[in-house]
Amino acid sequence: MSYVFLGIAIVAEVIATSFLKQSEGFSQPLPTAIMVLGYLVAFYFLSLTLRHIPTGIAYAIWSGVGIVLIAGIAWIVQGQKLDAAAMIGMGLIIAGVIVMNLWSRTAGP
Repeated sequence: MSYVFLGIAIVAEVIATSFLKQSEGFSQPLPTAIMVLGYLVAFYFLSLTLRHIPTGIAYAIWSGVGIVLIAGIAWIVQGQKLDAAAMIGMGLIIAGVIVMNLWSRTAGP
């Protein structure tokens, strides 16, 4: 169940971060409200995740997956460019999260 909570936290954080740009410095009320709600949901579910998953592992997954999803949304929705270095860097982030989860004793059972 902890990984379900982590998934919800990731999705909520990605939504919140996407709306952070649309809030235009908190000057747009609806995107700002969605952003605040998204971060509240994200941190609540991250806190539930931390009951059973070590902080370092949960945060590595949360931030790593979040970085890749946010970059993808920025590319598709906002028209931002991703060059080869960005793609390689994101691949390394994903590889690092996989290594931590598969072979690190820190990840736990």
